[in-house]
Amino acid sequence: MNWTEVGPLSAIPQKGARVIETSDGDVAVFRTSTDEVFALFDQCPHKKGPLSQGIVYDKKVACPLHNWVIALDSGEATGPDKGCTRSFATKVDNGTVFIAL
Repeated sequence: MNWTEVGPLSAIPQKGARVIETSDGDVAVFRTSTDEVFALFDQCPHKKGPLSQGIVYDKKVACPLHNWVIALDSGEATGPDKGCTRSFATKVDNGTVFIAL
């Protein structure tokens, strides 16, 4: 797996996100209240809203446009909504966050 350094875990706010620009589009790197890290393509599967600007709770993010709830571990919409956004593997090594692009 090819790992790309994102930066220190402390640079990502708890229950928030940081956006990484890639040649394929923006990737949102999320940090939960328990310091778990997840990465998703920064587009909701519904209307392409910026997930990085959504509300993070538990292991989910609510899209800021229409409140679709997306599971951070899989990118799948939850509840009655159907759809998926691409997810990326993450790891934290000595306080530094990496994602597999």
